[in-house]
Amino acid sequence: MAEFTPATATAARAETPSGDVFDRLRQRAQERLRLFRDQPVTPLSARDLEKDLKALVEATGRELLEEELNRLEATAKAEAAPRVRYRGQTYRLNKKTRAEIATVFGPVTLWSFLYLSAEDGEPGLHPLHVQLGIEAGVTPLLAERVARWAVDFSQQEVRRWLAAEHGLRWSNDRLRRVLRAFRRAVVVFRSEAQAARLLYWLREAERSRGRHRPVLAVGRDGVMVPIRGQGYQEASAATLSVYDRRGKRLGTVYLGQMPEPHQETLTRELTALIQAVLQQWPGPPPRLAYVTDKGQAQDHYYRRVLRRLPHPRQAGLRLAWEWVLDFFHVCGYVSRLREALFAARGYGWYQRMRHWLRHRDQGVAHILRSALQHYNHRQLSEAAKQVFWKAYRYLRRHRRWMDYPRYRRQGLPLGSGVTEAACKTVFTQRLKRSGMRWHKESGQVIVDLRVLYLSGIWSDVVRTDLKSRLLPERLERASSQLRTPRIFKKAG
Repeated sequence: MAEFTPATATAARAETPSGDVFDRLRQRAQERLRLFRDQPVTPLSARDLEKDLKALVEATGRELLEEELNRLEATAKAEAAPRVRYRGQTYRLNKKTRAEIATVFGPVTLWSFLYLSAEDGEPGLHPLHVQLGIEAGVTPLLAERVARWAVDFSQQEVRRWLAAEHGLRWSNDRLRRVLRAFRRAVVVFRSEAQAARLLYWLREAERSRGRHRPVLAVGRDGVMVPIRGQGYQEASAATLSVYDRRGKRLGTVYLGQMPEPHQETLTRELTALIQAVLQQWPGPPPRLAYVTDKGQAQDHYYRRVLRRLPHPRQAGLRLAWEWVLDFFHVCGYVSRLREALFAARGYGWYQRMRHWLRHRDQGVAHILRSALQHYNHRQLSEAAKQVFWKAYRYLRRHRRWMDYPRYRRQGLPLGSGVTEAACKTVFTQRLKRSGMRWHKESGQVIVDLRVLYLSGIWSDVVRTDLKSRLLPERLERASSQLRTPRIFKKAG
C-alpha cells in the first residue's frame, strides 16, 4: 500500500530551518555553564548543573520534535490529499485540527488534517497520526516506556513517574487506555515470537554436548488472585522450557490467563504454541515432558489434549509425552506418611525414603511397603490413620508417573519449580500486593505485558508491530467533469 506523503512536505521542511533551536540551546547552555563557573564547586552545584543541562536538552528535543512533526503535512488545504483509503475505508478531507501529543520529551502540539469517513457514523481519521504510530494520543516510544513501567509498578507509581520525568499528568483512565492500546497492538505477535525463541533454544540444545536428547518441557499450574467483588479466584500459568543434552535449562517462555471457567484460553494458546514449535522444528524430535503437580486442570489437559496430539511428521501417530509428577510435591506426601507414623520423629526414615524415591527402581513400591510395615506395628490415632491412608492412596494411585530413576537417565526435569516460579513472577509479584483488587480485563492487560517481558520477546514484538502497521493510501483528486445522469440530459 502506498505511503501517504503530502507533496509539499519537502518544501515546507526547507522553509523553516532548525538552526534557531540549536542556537537557543547553545546560548542557554553557555549561560548556565557561566553561572556554574562563577560559584564555588560543590556537590550541590554539580548536581544542579547536571539537572539543568538535562532539562535544557529535553526542552530542545521537544522543540525539535514539535517543529519537525508539524512540517510533515501541507499548510494549505488545497495542497493536501483530497481523499485517503485506510483499512478498506475511504476518507475525505475536512480541516486541520490541533491535538496535544504525549512524547518522551513531554507534551507537544500537533496540527494535522482530519479526514471524515465516507460512511455515516464511522469515526474520522488523522493520516499523520497513523504514519507516526500515535495511538491514544501517545507516541510509540512513550507508549512502550509506559507499558514497560506498568510491568513492575502500580498505576499510581507510573503516574508519579510520568509527572516527574515527562511533565505528563495522566488520570488512571488515560493510563489504562494507553496500556490497552499497546497490549492490543503487540499481543498478536506473541505466539510467533515465542515459537521463534523456542526454536532458537532447540537449535542450541541440539548443538550442545551430553548424553541426553534435548527436552521440551511443558508445565501448567494455578494461582489464586484477588478479583474485585468476587474474592479470590484461580488464574492459570503455563511454561515451555528447553533443556540441552546435559539437562541444563536454556530458557523458558510463559503464558498466563486471568480466572475463567475450565481455563480454556490458556489451553488453546498453550496447545497452539506447542504445535507451532514441533511443526517448524526440522531436526530430530526432542523428548517431550509434561512436568506438573497433580490437579484437575493438569490431569484434564494431559488426558484430553497432550496425549492426543498428532505427530507433525508421521501421519497416524501421536506424540509420545512423559508425564512427570513434581518430585518435591510427591515428597510432601512421603512427609505426611512420616508425620502419621512417627509424629515429631522419623526424619531418618524420611530421608531414606526420599533417596529411594529418587534413585531406586520401583522406589514408590518400596516406600509403601516400608510404611505399611511400620503401620502394622504401631498404634495410631484416628486422625493419624486418616493422614496415613490419604497419603498412601495418593502414592499408590499415581505411582506410574513417579519413575524418577528412569527420568534421570533420560535427562528429564524432575521438578515443576519453573512453573511454580511462573505463578509467582507472572501473577503474585504484581497482582497480589497489599490492598490490590482486579477486574479480569484490566488484570489480563498486565499479565500479557509481564508474559512478553519475562519471555524475553518484548523488543521483538514491538519492532514487529511497528514494521507491520498499515499506512493510509493517498487517492488522487477525482475528475472535475462530473457525469450527468441520463434523466437530466433528457429533461434538458
